[in-house]
Amino acid sequence: MAEELTPAQLRRLEAAARQAAGNAYAPYSGFAVGAAILTSSGKIYSGCNVENASYGLTNCAERTAIFAAAAHGERKLRCVVVYTPTPTATAPCGACRQVIYEFGPGVRVISVCDGKARTDTTIKDLLPGAFGPQDLA
Repeated sequence: MAEELTPAQLRRLEAAARQAAGNAYAPYSGFAVGAAILTSSGKIYSGCNVENASYGLTNCAERTAIFAAAAHGERKLRCVVVYTPTPTATAPCGACRQVIYEFGPGVRVISVCDGKARTDTTIKDLLPGAFGPQDLA
């Protein structure tokens, strides 16, 4: 089961994800995304999508946030919140799901938007049959 968070933690995560979307570099898609993650140390890291003219080099908000946390020595996620300025909530892409699983195989993933819709699930539900570090043993 996904970890329970306090309403205050959830509000801070959502606010950080929304704020991060404001920093998105999305000149090609126009689709700004923000993400915020809560780590096991209690710190919040945020990230935005950063596009590139060579589309394959684009980095999603979720991975930007996770990589920032990893660069600071964080290795365990407690929660991921993704914000998109859309009327419906948008789930992480496949690449992001794999990276989320790497650092939080049981983590809670919440997607929020400008509308009332939201999703609240786990990475295991988003990525069934996932391949992770435990499979390398």
